[in-house]
Amino acid sequence: MKVAIFGGTGYAGSYIIDSIISDGMIPRVMVREGSDDKVIQPNKCEIIYGNIEDENSINETLKGCDSAIYLIALIREFPSENITNERFQFEGSKRVMRLAEKNGIKRFILMSALGANPNPNGSKYMQAKYLSEQSIKNTNLDWTIIRPSSLFGNPRGNERPEFCMMLDKLMLSLLPYPKFLPFPAPSFFKGISPFDAGNYSLSMVHVKDVASIILNVLKDDKAIGETLEVGGKDEVSWNKIIKTIAEVTKRRVIMVPAPIFLISFIAGLLDRFKWFPAGKDQLDDLVNGSVCDSSELFKRYGIEPIIFNNENLNYLSD
Repeated sequence: MKVAIFGGTGYAGSYIIDSIISDGMIPRVMVREGSDDKVIQPNKCEIIYGNIEDENSINETLKGCDSAIYLIALIREFPSENITNERFQFEGSKRVMRLAEKNGIKRFILMSALGANPNPNGSKYMQAKYLSEQSIKNTNLDWTIIRPSSLFGNPRGNERPEFCMMLDKLMLSLLPYPKFLPFPAPSFFKGISPFDAGNYSLSMVHVKDVASIILNVLKDDKAIGETLEVGGKDEVSWNKIIKTIAEVTKRRVIMVPAPIFLISFIAGLLDRFKWFPAGKDQLDDLVNGSVCDSSELFKRYGIEPIIFNNENLNYLSD
């Protein structure tokens, strides 16, 4: 069985490729020229060179495959460079869906995001995810939508260190910080009262668990037509996330209340610069939280979820 994978060089993609190979299937991965060194176990993959706007390379990737998985997404946009969620998430996924139908592929897994919605005043990331969901629902594919919360887990290959896909640059800024100084970490709050700062929660889910869910869904006909929310065992507050990272990296941390309306405004002015640690959309999505109860889903596939704790974040100590 061959599985076409779009976005296989990303954070989740490497774990998904591993799980597919361990199950005896062959991943066919589309990568950009010069990026094949980012593919996990390349000797066990079929690599096709191309990009998400080239229909010939998409067709080549899909040809002879039994199913397809679309993982491409942008956590942060840079519109001046034409790097947008509309282009890579929405238009890209829609193009692959259409060509999958033409190539006779039925089974299709779409990686979306917990909280995907059409709110025109919301983040472009969540809007693009929502539009991709609507697109696949209007196809004849045997689709399943996966909506994970924030991911954590040891990065693979040549990826930069990160503990989850939304907050990587905060961690990068923490690691080189002198250990003898307390690290001032922002504890964002809505409105004007700082007393509830940092208490919004994320269902932090290990990327390996998401890969396990996708592998099981791929073989489960009962999952066809389902939208599955995937979150970790516990809801973890922002303050707890930062304090846990500080403990693992042996740093002292001071949570500093920060009004999100002001930080978001500044981010809106500066997020076009790559040196700025976070985009406006990322911050706005963060304070909205991202929680779900996936206990029945893990039970359904016999998976014991990996908990967000010091032990499972030990990779950060390196």
